[in-house]
Amino acid sequence: MNRKAAGRVASGHPWIFSSDVVDRGDATPGDAVRVVDQGGRLLGTAHYSSISLITLRMLSRRAQAVDNAFLLDRLQAAEDHRRLVVQGTGAYRVAFGEADQLPGLVVDRYGDCLVMQTLDQGMDRQSAAIVECLVEMFAPRLIVARNDVAVRSREGLPLETRVVYGQVPEDIRVMMNGLRLQVDLMGGQKTGIFLDQRENYLAAARWARGKALDCFTCTGGFALHMAAQCETVEAVDSSAAALQTARTNAEANGISNVHLLEANAFDLLAGHAAAGRRFQTIVLDPPAFAKSRSAVDGALRGYREINLRGLKLLEPGGILVTCSCSHHVAEAMLLEAVAQASLDANRTVRVLERRTQALDHPILLTVPETHYLKCLVLQVV
Repeated sequence: MNRKAAGRVASGHPWIFSSDVVDRGDATPGDAVRVVDQGGRLLGTAHYSSISLITLRMLSRRAQAVDNAFLLDRLQAAEDHRRLVVQGTGAYRVAFGEADQLPGLVVDRYGDCLVMQTLDQGMDRQSAAIVECLVEMFAPRLIVARNDVAVRSREGLPLETRVVYGQVPEDIRVMMNGLRLQVDLMGGQKTGIFLDQRENYLAAARWARGKALDCFTCTGGFALHMAAQCETVEAVDSSAAALQTARTNAEANGISNVHLLEANAFDLLAGHAAAGRRFQTIVLDPPAFAKSRSAVDGALRGYREINLRGLKLLEPGGILVTCSCSHHVAEAMLLEAVAQASLDANRTVRVLERRTQALDHPILLTVPETHYLKCLVLQVV
């Protein structure tokens, strides 16, 4: 590795890019390789990707075998941390890639069912070993490989969803924050439901009141949590399938004041403004507007516009919960976009809470990519 790569590793970041690799030796796709600088000094052990821009993902600062014992130790450490930070649910993220020193691997738990994603050549090659470790740790009835995410294409890996252990039960439900929720492990958003918003759901419920509007509700996460505090909740999404799951979840929890609507959120907000509709609580939780660094400027315009439309509908004292899951959009950028939207809407807004992803999605200080979710709880003064 060149000096730049050695400096990056020393700074605590696990990625080494293709332009910084001096000699690949005889490494083959997915190998666990020893990494050295140009002077021959050992930097550690990494998974090697043959075609990705990220050629090496550091696994250890030492030279060590990446075998079942290594994987089991890292997975057990990750699970031990979740036992400290996860409460009130059997649904949580067990392993979060780089944040758990397992770059390229995601494991989510839904009760006695698990979902795994192997996102680079190294972890994909060790899929069988990972399954063995998960079976030993959890004795699950089901493990699904949800390898249908676009990032695998950059690794030359196929996009697929398949059962790798056990059989899919007819119905999978989990408890989260006192709610019973249906989970679609084979085709639902992300790996089934939005685990990263679990703590933000509770925060929104603490502030919610009156007539509420939940845009991009998907399977109803924010809407169902706010229902007990609100007169009504209008929950909007463009996916009929997601709304059907939200409807099932509402019925399963005896919630009758959540009204589901299939619509484009941008258009709906404009229509409500034209009709003079007003709300006391609005949630904006759109999909990532910035999939790459080059898309940030357009994403910020999108965040300004949607928050402008939301702020126009809020009554004085109203609550806005606004989110971004674009890791390329830093919290400071989101705050600036919402501030500009508030000026354009002629509203004075104060910050009640600045939040991030749930604690089972840990953030490493030296790996900014692990901090992707921003959630602001705001109030119109």
